Amino acid sequence: MAEITAHTRLNERFRGYYPVVIDVETGGFNAQTDALLEIAAVTLKMDQEGWLLPDQTFHFHVSPFEGANLEPAALAFTGIDPFSALRGAVTEAEALTQIFKGVRKGLKAAGCQRAIVVAHNAAFDHGFVMAAAERAEIKRNPFHPFATFDTATLAGLALGQTVLAKACKTAGLDFDNKEAHSALYDTSKTAELFCSIVNRWKALGGWPLPPDDGDFPVK
Repeated sequence: MAEITAHTRLNERFRGYYPVVIDVETGGFNAQTDALLEIAAVTLKMDQEGWLLPDQTFHFHVSPFEGANLEPAALAFTGIDPFSALRGAVTEAEALTQIFKGVRKGLKAAGCQRAIVVAHNAAFDHGFVMAAAERAEIKRNPFHPFATFDTATLAGLALGQTVLAKACKTAGLDFDNKEAHSALYDTSKTAELFCSIVNRWKALGGWPLPPDDGDFPVK
């Protein structure tokens, strides 16, 4: 059995942050005015050899908050009917309360200090999560108020691609365009992509960090 060391513990990998992959589907681009319609979250874990893996998944269809704006173009893009009874939608408060509860549990188990949103074009998803939490008056938000890990940026660096589908395919991951723009599917693929990039960096010898021997010039 591999020895658990500082380099194979999640709380040592990202400066104490607990990464949680998030994707949202919405009624527009403005987090303050437009409806949050679907949200999924995937927590992550490390195995005993330090490889990053998806862990738990949370997924909710969400009812538009009172007075929410619904852009027809956004609904046409996602194919979501916000008022369909078949969605089994819950309120923003219900969805976030359950996700935050699961995140706090995982955060504590991993010995991390704070959760951080991982998403593709992360500012968008982070903004909707924070706005919804504020509307729902949720006091115990486990996520950092502004820091994120953006897989579009990471994929651009590691794979030369910034579009989720193209980045996944370049990384050797399956991606079904017919399933895209579902929060559950996109979150699952984003989690796979993030783990793939982090693990590739480890496999190439980038983690754990080599000792500083002064070989790198300071500019």
